[in-house]
Amino acid sequence: MIPLMLDLTGRAVLIFGGGEVGARKAAFFRHEADVTVISRSFAPAFDDLAVRRRRTDLAGMPDDDLERLVGDAFLVVAATPDAGLNDRIGRICRRRGVHFNNAAGEQGDVLIPSVIRGRRYLMAITTFGMSPAVPRYIRMRLEEEYGELDGMIELQGELRAMLKETEPSQEKRSAALWSILSDEEIWTALASDYADARRIAEERYLRA
Repeated sequence: MIPLMLDLTGRAVLIFGGGEVGARKAAFFRHEADVTVISRSFAPAFDDLAVRRRRTDLAGMPDDDLERLVGDAFLVVAATPDAGLNDRIGRICRRRGVHFNNAAGEQGDVLIPSVIRGRRYLMAITTFGMSPAVPRYIRMRLEEEYGELDGMIELQGELRAMLKETEPSQEKRSAALWSILSDEEIWTALASDYADARRIAEERYLRA
């Protein structure tokens, strides 16, 4: 597997299973994709989720009917408590060339990662199901050690644009930006005064 960032705007994401797991999957996709959840019943967590719900009893449903439900979905998530049913849905998706994530059963061709999101960055982390605690630990350490990461990314973007105007050497531009990243005083200044952090960076690394 290789990591990718996909734009799912307007894409159809179909989730089988209306339990807590299905709700977490729906919450992951609902801000961007067109999400439909199919289940006999729905957990209270769905009450505040703006997704389509379709009440259908999946128990004992033949493959032909499941295939009709899959339809032209871009991505299918099997999140029922029945691993055998999830695997059947996965086999249908493979036949139809539909991307598939399996919450319980044979692994599909899509993993849904834990996401760490700032104003100006997005990180996806997976341990392939071995340790759900590790992504939470990484998020905690990131917040502790790099609480000003958004500010640094913004500063890097501004100064990179300035360097492109004044410094023809790509090697020197990269060295200046790396020096800014490595400057603890700039990180400290970002915590209280972005303008001061920018002043320090410009004086030390852009005007030298």
